[in-house]
Order: sequence, then structure tokens, then C-alpha cells
Amino acid sequence: MPNDPFTPERESEPSGPSTRTAVLEREETVPQVQEPGDHERFSHYVRKEKILESALSGEPVTALCGKVWVPGRDPKRFPVCPECKEIYEGLRKPQDGGE
Repeated sequence: MPNDPFTPERESEPSGPSTRTAVLEREETVPQVQEPGDHERFSHYVRKEKILESALSGEPVTALCGKVWVPGRDPKRFPVCPECKEIYEGLRKPQDGGE
């Protein structure tokens, strides 16, 4: 006897593959600099070996100021990031015998 469309199917038998999608909600945190895009207008201080590693692997680097990016532009075309410069000068030992 064919299946009667008016007879409910048994719940124990699956009707076919079941797919479910879950949504994971999380807040996106975007660090804000003085103005959006400020980091893009400067060249930044990064260890030379990190730049070489990035050139070979394509992995991003992190500048002293915290900017994370994959280097690709000529840094000589842009002014030095003031935040990187300040941090760099604070890290260097005085060369003139001062404190």
C-alpha cells in the first residue's frame, strides 16, 4: 500500500540529512588612532629581520607603535611615524655619554 499523505510519519525515522547553522556573536574591536588612516601616512619602525621574514612568508609585521600590516610600500616616500620615533628614541642608549 502506498504512503498515505494524511498519515503522519513516525518521528523515529529521519526524513533526510539535517543541517544547522549556529551564529557566534562577538564584538569587533578596532583600535582607533588619532584619525582613521593616520598610520597609513607614515613609515614605521620594525626590526629588519621581521621585514625580511615578512617578505618571504607574507606574514604581517608589528611596528613599535602597534600598527600591524604586510609591508609593501617604499618607506622612504613617507615621513617617520612620530609614535614609533618616540618609542625608538626611548629604547636607544645615549651615544654621547649622557644618561
